[in-house]
Amino acid sequence: MREKILTIMEKNSRIDLADLAALLGESEIAVANEIADMEKENIICGYHTMINWDKTGEELVTALIEVKVTPQRNMGFEKIAERIYQYSEVNSVYLMSGAYDFTVIVEGKTMRQIAQFVSEKLSTMNSVLSTATHFILKKYKDHGTVMCERPEDERMMITP
Repeated sequence: MREKILTIMEKNSRIDLADLAALLGESEIAVANEIADMEKENIICGYHTMINWDKTGEELVTALIEVKVTPQRNMGFEKIAERIYQYSEVNSVYLMSGAYDFTVIVEGKTMRQIAQFVSEKLSTMNSVLSTATHFILKKYKDHGTVMCERPEDERMMITP
């Protein structure tokens, strides 16, 4: 039942408990208890609203930053990641395989604000060897959701 609950809630966290129970063929109490257990176990870590900021009057700049670090003795990458994710500008931190160690997703009001974060906070950390910042220009799909409207088919109709 857990996997089914998670699969449904991942697509729609606002689903009504009665509807979820009906989809699963379970009682509302059983589903509610299972969800509560998964929240306690940190399997369900939060509920988020996806916003298309391009459709609002608010300016928001998102950047993906590649970070190469030197892991600390007896602590590995954990302490470095913890220091990075404590900053309010940081939305996500991922440990990566490949040419760099972390991918850090940050948000700010302007490119300058993000550049200041990188130059004054992130790149000055003792363990950070290098960074590469990539500004996200447009989101087409985010967390499985298409973010832009699909244009009408502009091809000319040809009839025989």
